[in-house]
Amino acid sequence: MIEARRLHILRAVADHRTVTAAAAALYLTPSAVSQQLTALEQETGHRLVERSAKGVRLTPAGEILLGHTNAVLAQLERAEAELAAYSSGAAGTVTVAAFATGIALVVAPAVARLAGTAPGIRIRVQDAEGDASLPMVLDRQVDVAVAVEYRGAPAADDPRLAHVSLYAEPFDAVVPVGHRLADAPEVPLAELAKDPWIGPYPGNPCHDVVVLACENAGFQPRLEHSSDDFRAVVALASAGAGVALVPRSALRGMDLTGVVVRPVDGVAPTRRVFAAVRRGAEAHPLIRPVLEALGEAARV
Repeated sequence: MIEARRLHILRAVADHRTVTAAAAALYLTPSAVSQQLTALEQETGHRLVERSAKGVRLTPAGEILLGHTNAVLAQLERAEAELAAYSSGAAGTVTVAAFATGIALVVAPAVARLAGTAPGIRIRVQDAEGDASLPMVLDRQVDVAVAVEYRGAPAADDPRLAHVSLYAEPFDAVVPVGHRLADAPEVPLAELAKDPWIGPYPGNPCHDVVVLACENAGFQPRLEHSSDDFRAVVALASAGAGVALVPRSALRGMDLTGVVVRPVDGVAPTRRVFAAVRRGAEAHPLIRPVLEALGEAARV
């Protein structure tokens, strides 16, 4: 009989690619993870992982078992949801990981909404960048992620996660007030090819949006200044350090002295935001109201 907890470990190793990283995510020691993998191989009668200096990869047998693992763990989430519904599940804590703007735009309003509609649900919020929150859900560190689509992100049909679309917003061009395009009604990105750029660090989903938009305009942005804090990005632009693309919602309430904000000419680069939970958990009586409240906040 295959133990479900060992399937959790197999998926963590597949996701993180090393025993050490999987162990850290699961709050286990690397030796404990290795022991559980060995036990799982004994249970199945197959070699499931191959180790090398670069990390761990699944064997063909491991890939087969991983496909079943995703289905089994999703079904276990559904079982937990139904049992919680059977016992009413009217009170409990749900942990939500979201990036700063997402917290302000949808998470905080959802918390306020739930205080009136589902007072038994307590929300705990953790600040996490759009690419960091999804692994936190998969590793069971949080229940809900508010994340941003990015290159390499799990697809909407990923068997491990259930997605709920929340909102999409354009990026606007931010240029110093003395910039040659400051008076233009819209800014063609190709006209900024020779400018110094300010933007998020690689790994931040917004970095991908900026770079991809510039590539589509025919150039690679010369990123001279990096910050994941859009207030810092705008402050540097106001100092004349360069130009930037910033999500429209991040500009709300910000001091824009010294800069001009203009829409991008043509198809604007867009940040698409969604909520994600472990597949099967979307019907849980604690999680479902949270997802509904996030959706309502996004529509408002």
